[in-house]
Amino acid sequence: MTETRLRTYTHLAGYGLATLFIIALASQNLRYGFYELFYLATALAILTGIGAIYTLISRRQQLKAPGHLVILALLNAAIIAALFTLDRTDISYWCLPTLLLNMLILPLRQGLILSLASIILLSGYLFASLPTSEALLITMAMLMVLGAASLYIWHYNHMAQSAEDLAITDPITGAHNARFLDETLQKEISRSNVTGHSLSVILIGIDYVGEAKDLHGETAMQNLSKEVTQQLFGVIRAGDTLYTLGSGEFFLILPFTPEEGVRVIAERIRRTLAEYRWPVIGRLTVSLGCTTRINGDTHSDNLRGRAAKALQQARQRGHDNIWYSHGDRH
Repeated sequence: MTETRLRTYTHLAGYGLATLFIIALASQNLRYGFYELFYLATALAILTGIGAIYTLISRRQQLKAPGHLVILALLNAAIIAALFTLDRTDISYWCLPTLLLNMLILPLRQGLILSLASIILLSGYLFASLPTSEALLITMAMLMVLGAASLYIWHYNHMAQSAEDLAITDPITGAHNARFLDETLQKEISRSNVTGHSLSVILIGIDYVGEAKDLHGETAMQNLSKEVTQQLFGVIRAGDTLYTLGSGEFFLILPFTPEEGVRVIAERIRRTLAEYRWPVIGRLTVSLGCTTRINGDTHSDNLRGRAAKALQQARQRGHDNIWYSHGDRH
C-alpha cells in the first residue's frame, strides 16, 4: 500500500469517526433540550463531513493537500468561539478529540502549532472561569493527549522514513538501488528539458567481474562492491547521484554536466579506481560508458540504453577504457 493511499484511508477514518461521534453528541443535546450545543455540534459535524469529502476529492494528493489545515482550523476556532460566547466550560472537553484529529490529519509541525494555539486559548479562558485546580486538570488532560499523539505521529514518521530509505537504498553498498534510478533519472530529464541545463550519465562496469566472482567468491565480491561505492562517493561531486545495479555495475547521474565535463569525471573515476590497492584482488579496472542528453531524449530508457551501448563499446576496445556516445541528433 502506498503512503498516499494509507493517508487517504487514515484521514477518512478520522473524519468519519469524528462525524459519527459529533452526530451522537448532537442527538443527545437535542434530546435534553440543549439547543445551542445541538447547533454547535451540527456545525462541527458538517465541518468533519466536509473534511471526509475533501479527502475523497484530493485522494491522489493527500501528502500535500492544503485544505485539511483550513478545515481543522475552522473546527478548532468554532469550539473556542463557542466556549467564549456560550460561557459553557464543559465545551472544553470537546477539544480532546479535536486535538487527536489535528495530529492525525495534519503534518506533525502544523498539527502541533494548531493544537498548542487552541490549548493556550482554552486554558486562558478556563483559568479565568474555573477554580485553578479544575482548570489545571483540564489543561493537563489536553497536554497529555497532545503529547501522546505527537509521540505516536513522530514514531510513525520515523518508521515511514526508515522504510522509504530501505526501499531505495542497496543494503550492501549504501548507494541508491536500481528501483530508484528510473524515477530520479526521469525527473532530471524533465528538469533539464525545462531549464535547458546539460545532463549526463555514466554507466560503470567492473572489468572481468564474472572471473573475479568465480575466483574469490560471492562474499568477497559484495565487499568489493561496497569498497568501490565508497571510492566513487569520494570522487563524485555534490549533486551527483550514484546507483548500484548489481553484477559489478554502477550508474551515475550528473546534472549540469556537458560532454566535456562528463569526460573529465569519467577519466578521474577510471584512474582513481585503477590506482587504488584493493583488498583480496589487489588491482581492479573499470570500463565506463558515457552520454549526454540531447533534445530527443525524453525518457530514461534513452539515456540508459545509450550508456549501456557505450559501455559495451568500451569493453570491446580492451577494458579499462572510456567510450562516449553522442546519440542521434536528427
